[in-house]
This record gives sequence, structure tokens and C-alpha cells, in this order.
Amino acid sequence: MTDLNFIRVASACPVTRVADVDFNIGNIKACISTAANEQAKLIVFPELCVTSYTCGDLFLQKRLLDAAEKAVEELCMYSKDKDVLIAVGAPLNLQTAVYNCAFIIFDGRILGIVPKSFIPNYEEFYEQRWFTSGKTITDRSVDLRFQKDIPFGVDLLFKSGPYQFGFEICEDLWSVIPPSSNIALSGANIIGNLSASNEIVSKSDYRKQLVTAQSARCMAAYLYAGTGVGESSTDVVFGGELLIAENGQMMAANERFQRENQVITSIIDADRLDLQRIKNISFREATSIVPWQIRKIGFDFKSNLFGLFDRKIDRHPFVPAEEKQREQRCREIFSIQTAALAKRLEHTGMKRVIIGISGGLDSTLALLVIVKTFDLLGLPRKNIMTVTLPGFGTTDRTYNNAVELCQNLKTDFYEVNIVAACLQHFKDIGHDPEVHDVTYENVQARERTQILMDLANKNGGLVIGTGDLSELALGWSTYNGDHMSMYAVNCSVPKTLVRYLVRYVAEKQSERKTGDILLDILDTPVTPELLPKSSEGKITQKTEDIVGPYELHDFFLYYFVRSEFTPDRIMFLAKSAFSGIYEEETIRKWLKVFIRRFFTQQFKRSAIPDGPKVGTVSLSPRGDWRMPSDASFSVWLKQL
Repeated sequence: MTDLNFIRVASACPVTRVADVDFNIGNIKACISTAANEQAKLIVFPELCVTSYTCGDLFLQKRLLDAAEKAVEELCMYSKDKDVLIAVGAPLNLQTAVYNCAFIIFDGRILGIVPKSFIPNYEEFYEQRWFTSGKTITDRSVDLRFQKDIPFGVDLLFKSGPYQFGFEICEDLWSVIPPSSNIALSGANIIGNLSASNEIVSKSDYRKQLVTAQSARCMAAYLYAGTGVGESSTDVVFGGELLIAENGQMMAANERFQRENQVITSIIDADRLDLQRIKNISFREATSIVPWQIRKIGFDFKSNLFGLFDRKIDRHPFVPAEEKQREQRCREIFSIQTAALAKRLEHTGMKRVIIGISGGLDSTLALLVIVKTFDLLGLPRKNIMTVTLPGFGTTDRTYNNAVELCQNLKTDFYEVNIVAACLQHFKDIGHDPEVHDVTYENVQARERTQILMDLANKNGGLVIGTGDLSELALGWSTYNGDHMSMYAVNCSVPKTLVRYLVRYVAEKQSERKTGDILLDILDTPVTPELLPKSSEGKITQKTEDIVGPYELHDFFLYYFVRSEFTPDRIMFLAKSAFSGIYEEETIRKWLKVFIRRFFTQQFKRSAIPDGPKVGTVSLSPRGDWRMPSDASFSVWLKQL
């Protein structure tokens, strides 16, 4: 397996006493030890934690400034052989000015010193009384008593392999253009903020918003470390908030107001961040506006270990885990689908639609969207022609659900049995109807589509497609059969989400009888019903027995298309997400199937009808996924 470029990082709040440097250094060391034991490669401490933030006019005392420098030297010695990059806050006395700085330490040395750019002097903050802004300092070095020629400035970036670290201090994040924006554009994919932000009502919520938003804007990991309750409470209180975010997602956070040393950690996915930047053209173009030339300070971690892989990997990345958020997502998707269909109907002047109803999930969802759209436009539901097309494999359960659903929704119900037409077609093309091969199956799918298209012509309506995103990814459709329609409302809804959308309508937006039918449809195995039913009238053809579990394929699809991950990385994540559910070889088997089918079935996706994008993943050949139909999958399969 290739290096997957995961890294554990830490944010820490040591217990401090105001101006008690020796006490503070002891607790900083304890936090470093904790982070090292958990195999974190970076630890970010709060602003000025060596001295404490609330020293006031003591920052003008040479005794305190000398003690801080000596303490930094002690931390350098302590860091020897720790294999942890340490970002610790301390004042820097350059005789003519004092700077509020982040000292970046690794393996016995200061790699660089980053000064605070924006010095607040409003409300409860009076920093300009003591500190000088470093926002214009670039291409400079300083000497300390124990180390000479230390890079100093806002133009510093610290690089080890694929990991590039940048740092800013507290108020910098609150500025209009935070230094971290320029640092990220210069290559930093992990950014630390050494902070001392006091607590007032609702400020924590705003901090979290700032941190997550900046991590998303910079397409980076963002570590925030706030100073804690050991600070002076003369006028304000500090809560010691610790946050770790990655590309807009909060990965770890602590409980504020703790009275012991606090260290939180999270595993960061550097490859994911870098791939997002590659995809984002705006990010690439913005790199030309960085106001200074970056200085990259190289160093080497001794190992790439990150300890226990405790990063949460969602088994169903398309489906929010939290019920309230999931319900909101369902409402929003329905709004997108109905708005899209409404626009198409208004543009064409059509007031009728035709849809094939099988009693399965996809056609049910499409029908629910149509009904909602017609209600929105004030069109009569009788203008919705719902057509059931029973064939060789249609079971009583799916047939009855289809009929009852259409009747309950008060649509114009129509039935065409396709058996006789298919038998005639078998005869016309010389196919033995006892041979249940792909021809046997596809004849039925194309016959159904032909009927729907002809009914649309006869009745002046649009055929609404029912296929979903997962089927498009796998090519699980008959070319010019169920593959084709005049507008496809489900085309970017994955199968795992289809289930929740139907359940949402059943439980939240339906009267009891309709809801019961929808719940029974949800309990029916996913099937195209193209092979004859059993002697007991049961379904014999279950899609997931043939192509594999849709929850696995949706997982593969998300990380292959949305994140651009390699097969070995997808495999690694899937093993973590589905541990105890699927064996490793089962996951590997279906991942190989996904890759083969995704590549070989592109020709179907190159000729799909219009349909709305509802999420971050879409396979439209016009707007999202541009792939040649004859691309080889061999390079991808080699990793498996």
C-alpha cells in the first residue's frame, strides 16, 4: 500500500499561572508528552502561554522577557527526539520592540518565529500598549542567546514531506484578510492559530464558525488553541477552547472551562486537502496574489505513524447521520427536484407527464417529486399519467403497491402488460424466450420505454426518468431503455439517499394509507424484475446480489468522484467504516466490480437526458463528469 498521508495533530491548553514561567513550562511539557505518546506530529499551544496572556504591563519588564526566552530554550532541549512540531506562544524582545510570537520548535531547534500581524486595541484588548505588529516583517532573521540566525516573519512555512504548516495568532483570524489565507495559497495545508480569546455569551459559537469557515476557504486543516481559566480574571475570563477543523468540517473540540491540562487530537487527511485544491481552479488562480515570497523551512519527521486510526469515516457519506439534519436535507432535495421539473414544464409548455411505475424505490421517488411539482404549479394530478408495465418477473407485491400508490395519489393510472409484445419481439429477432440472458432482459426494458415515449407523444406530455445516481455509476440500466427519458429527476440522488427521501415523505408528508404503501415499498428488495418470478410468485432477481451492496457502491462513488481518492485509499477507508459488517475480501471484491463497471459503462452516461444536480456528486457529461468512454481501468485495479 502506498503512503496514505494521514497525520495526527493536536491542540492543547496547559494550565497556567499569570507570569509564572516555570509553572507554565512544566504543564506545556506535560501536554507535549501526551501528544507525543498519541503519535501527534504537531501540537499548537495558546497565545503567549509561556508567560500567560494577561501579564499586562509586566510584558515591559525585562525580567519576564528574559525568563520567557530561557523557557523557550528549555522547551527546545525538551523537544529533542520527540518527533513533534511544537507551536508555542511567547513574547520576543528585540530591544526596540516586543512581538507577540509563535515559536516553532522541532527536535531541539527553533525552526522559525512568526509574529502576530494584527494587534487588537479595542474593547477588552490593549495589546498595542505592549506589542508591535509584525505584519510587514518578511525575509528577516533574529539571534537569540542560545540560537543564531532564526527565520523571523509572516512569510514562513514549515514543510515535511506532504505536510506544510503555517501559523497565525488570535486576532489575525478576525481580520478581513487573515494571514492564513496567504499562507494557504503559498502551500500550507495545516494551519495553527495560537489564541487568547475571552469568553462572553455566544462568542464560542462565532469562533467555531470562523474556524470551520477558514478551514473551508483555505481548503486546509485549521487548529485553534485558546488560553484557559488560569489567566487573570480581573476583567474577563478565558475558557481554553480547543478546535480542530478540516475543510469546513469540525473534527474535534473540547469542553471549555477545564481546570486540568487539555489536549485534543485528530487525524488529518492531507491527500484529501491537496486533491481538493487541485480540483478548485479559483484556488489555483488566487495563488498569484500572495503579497510576499514565501520562505519554506524544511524538516523531517522521523516516522509517518499516526497511532490508532480513530478518524470517523461515515459509512453513508451521502446521508446525514443526525435525524434533524437528514430531514432538512430531504426537504432541500425535494425543493431542488421540484424547482427543476417545474422549470422544465413551464419552458416546454407541457401540462402532462408520463412515468412508468414499478412499485420500486426509484419510480416511487420520481412520482412523489412529480406530485409535489404539480401541486406547486396548481396543475391537476389527473395530468400525471402513471403507467404500470407488468412483465415476466412482476410480482403481486410490487404490482399491488404500484396500483395502490397511484390510486391514493389520484393520478391518471394506466396499465400495459408487455408480455405479448416481448414474445412477439423475441420471435421477430429469433430469440428463444427460454434463454434468460441479457437480450431477454433488455427487450423488456426497451419495450417499456417505447410505450412510455409513444404515450407521451399521444398525450402531449414528458416522460420523466426514474434512474438514480448509483445506477448511473454502475451502468445498471438498459441503453435506450430505462436509461432514456425526457427529463430525469433522480439522476444525482444516490440509492442510499433515495431510501431516506421516500421514508421522509412516508413519515412526514403523507396520510396514513399512502405512508403504509411507501413503507412497504421501502421493505421490498431492490430489483428490476426482468427475470421470471419463482413458482411461489416471489422476486428471484435481486440487484444487490448481482452488483453488490449499494451502501458499498455509494461509499466507493463518493470517495472516487468527490474526493478523487485512489483505490487503496478507498479500500483503507472502507475497511474502517464497515468494520464488523463486511469482511475485507468482500469489500475488495465489490470495489473491483465498481471500478470495472464505472469505467466500462461511461458510454451510457455520455448520453443521458437532462436532470438536476442536487449534491456534490453528479455524473452529468455536460456539467460535472467528463470522461472518455474508452478509458482503461487497469491502472486502478493494479492497486487492489
